[in-house]
Amino acid sequence: MEFKSIFSVTGADHSDEDLTTAAGLCAEVGAHLSVLIIPPPLLLMSSPPLEWNTGRAQAIAVPNYRFQQIEKFSQDVTRMERRSADILKRLKAMSLSCDVDTDYCDPASLGEVARQRALCADLTIVGGDLLNDETLGPPVVNGCLFDSGKPVLIVPKGAKATLSPRRVLVGWDSRVEASRAVREALSLLSAAEEVCVAMVDPKAQNNGKGAQSGADIAAYLTRHGARVSVDLLKSAGKSAGTVLTQHANDICA
Repeated sequence: MEFKSIFSVTGADHSDEDLTTAAGLCAEVGAHLSVLIIPPPLLLMSSPPLEWNTGRAQAIAVPNYRFQQIEKFSQDVTRMERRSADILKRLKAMSLSCDVDTDYCDPASLGEVARQRALCADLTIVGGDLLNDETLGPPVVNGCLFDSGKPVLIVPKGAKATLSPRRVLVGWDSRVEASRAVREALSLLSAAEEVCVAMVDPKAQNNGKGAQSGADIAAYLTRHGARVSVDLLKSAGKSAGTVLTQHANDICA
């Protein structure tokens, strides 16, 4: 399929490296770039761990704490608006079709927020800054890779981004979303020199096939001209997104 709409997530305190990567790919294929800026998780508006009945000083501390939170939030909003305007100006200077948005979501909702945005894009670009962000990276990768049904291109720091990659990692879990993502990326997979199907803590199906060995999806891709290998990975307590990201780095995918 043609990539006409590309999605990129960046943190408010990230460098411009990920955006430069995504913008370059969009310029290469004439695609629209949608950028989502997410600030560091800081304002949950929770009260400090104080007991109201322990004295007037502590009772006063609660509104003071909230005031400090609100003041910090106001400063961050201003900073985010400035960064959003700078990014939009930079992308427009490249004559790119683009839109830039921000989201002050709860940390627990990061994956769902990313998933919803990825649903309306042909491809999500995950760059080095996002990969190395231990707070934003795992939920965003999980949401886009496993729950959107759309392909994700992971570009580690120092790697050259291309929409004609030599080596591709397919994160497979036998769900509809994974199947849809593979189908939409068939042209890219068929053209690659090597396709690695990776499964994290796979479980055997009733017939002992499929999820256990990856044989079914490997055979499907082979029939479409892809050169396929299968890797079974252990999570060791890490999220699937984190494990797959590390494996992509390890095999230079």
